[in-house]
Amino acid sequence: MAKITMREAISQALMEEMDRDPAVFIMGEEVGVWGGTYAVTKGFYDKYGPDRVKDTPIAENAIVGGAIGAAMAGKRPIAELMTINFAFSAMDYVVNQAPKLHYMFGGQFKVPLVIRAVGGGGRQLGATHSQTPDAVFAHFPGLKVVSPGTPEDAKGLLKTAIRSDDPILFIEHATMYQVRGEVPEGEYLIPIGKSKVQRAGKDLTIVTYCKGLELSMKAADELAKDGIDAEIVDLRTLRPLDMEPVLESFKKTNRAIVVEEGWKSYGVGSEVVSRIYEEAFDYVDAPIVRVAQKEVPLPYNRTLEQAALPQVPDIVAAAKEVLR
Repeated sequence: MAKITMREAISQALMEEMDRDPAVFIMGEEVGVWGGTYAVTKGFYDKYGPDRVKDTPIAENAIVGGAIGAAMAGKRPIAELMTINFAFSAMDYVVNQAPKLHYMFGGQFKVPLVIRAVGGGGRQLGATHSQTPDAVFAHFPGLKVVSPGTPEDAKGLLKTAIRSDDPILFIEHATMYQVRGEVPEGEYLIPIGKSKVQRAGKDLTIVTYCKGLELSMKAADELAKDGIDAEIVDLRTLRPLDMEPVLESFKKTNRAIVVEEGWKSYGVGSEVVSRIYEEAFDYVDAPIVRVAQKEVPLPYNRTLEQAALPQVPDIVAAAKEVLR
């Protein structure tokens, strides 16, 4: 298998699907001539032309609204939002139109739409451009929410998302485009709504996704130095949420921590912990601990920003707390 970056994996998925299906096209701010804010669509404009790689005005309502219309008319649009924070400007379309049209019209319409959005902090972009509001979007039935943590998963999940007849929010972390990983060569798809054990272990379960996976894998290496064998379950998809691998792991280890970059209050971790307590209470040997971002708007100052974001030592400390 080739070892490539997250950026390359996403670019490959987009290009392969555009080559496969002429109904697939990309639209968003600076996706064309500029090649995308994070260079994911670099070279696409020259290859596919302005009809399939559309630069748009700075108007998220127009981007998502236009993409919904195109999807209902038989196209397969990929709407890129420069940052997930800008999805708030298109909130009605993202959570109140795209997820509900198929249901409200009795299945007469399909909305095969992928919204690609960059989320997360760590790039000193300030409080309004560095949020991780994944749980907000995962709250709404009808909208699938995907957030991969490896290049392999990013490519396979994105290809599946593009072929889906459902609206899907595909969240990419701003600091992970240079992360490298092995990616299978040739055609492959990864089903949406399936969690995955990324590291086997026996002493405790770490449940996480996206950036949290990278941090948790490093934390597991540190814990191993102290003889602690952590199992890591990567959610990969937030809606639908696949708890089966999480519960299987927890029933084996009887202890768990949940790692997310979003805020702890009303977050992804809250949902995961609730499900564990509801469905596996008899297996609980210690209170489940959540590791998350500090409950403040993310600072611009790099030192303060890093202090607010979850870090490897936070995960190590949480793991040792549940093992006391």
